[in-house]
Amino acid sequence: MVTSPNDTVIAETREGICRVTFNRGKALNAINLDMANALRQIAADIRADDTIRVVVLSGTGDHFMAGGDVKAFKAFLDSDPGEAAIRAEFEKMLGIVHDFLTDFREMPVPVIGAVRGAVAGAGVSLMLACDMVLAADDAFFTLAYCHLGTAPDGGSTYALPRTVGLKRAFEIALLGDRFDAEAALDAGMINRVVPGAQLDEETDKLAARLAQGPAIAYAKTKALLNASFHRTLAEQLKAEVKAFTDCTVTEDFAEGVTAFTEKRPAHFTGK
Repeated sequence: MVTSPNDTVIAETREGICRVTFNRGKALNAINLDMANALRQIAADIRADDTIRVVVLSGTGDHFMAGGDVKAFKAFLDSDPGEAAIRAEFEKMLGIVHDFLTDFREMPVPVIGAVRGAVAGAGVSLMLACDMVLAADDAFFTLAYCHLGTAPDGGSTYALPRTVGLKRAFEIALLGDRFDAEAALDAGMINRVVPGAQLDEETDKLAARLAQGPAIAYAKTKALLNASFHRTLAEQLKAEVKAFTDCTVTEDFAEGVTAFTEKRPAHFTGK
């Protein structure tokens, strides 16, 4: 059972769907050390749990995630810790954040982001680590790091050029301008824009659909797509052969073929 070690994140699993909810609504779900540690444990536990078929990431209240906890940064800097301590503190924090972002990107199940309100800084990085994203029509986005005088983290400099192209990535990263859900959709950063009142319902529908799909095939497909940027065509074709043949010896493949020939919906079990 996937559980959270503290109350900054809520983790609930039902019918193969693990819902991970950021729970610092009064702070716009900004990440502090407790939340980072909770997300690292939760992501690692999900990755090791073969009963989970889909993950949904969302935030309590009116916002998805407003980046790092800048007030905590200020309090730390005001304590005059010295350069070595500053480096050590942020290296520790980013190490934790990068651990759970890597797990969400590499775990063998679809990860859905359900975003509303502010999606800023690390919130953008985490959203980009999701496989699919539904956004409420009131969502707004900004990478924002430049406004703090720092370079981006959370894998955003990896994901952005691959998602929106290099020129658009420079614009988003260097200007830090705020843009709306329709602009994010046009840039390819999200999959759909829905009315805010329907975000939960539409997310539940998508999660249920994916949870009923062929889990092994989904895992192979996710791995292939993520690796495609680093391989030659020949390497990718070889990987596709391996993934396809691995799927052909599963119960889901036999069911899919049988269902197709019998002209009925397939009933996948993930085996």
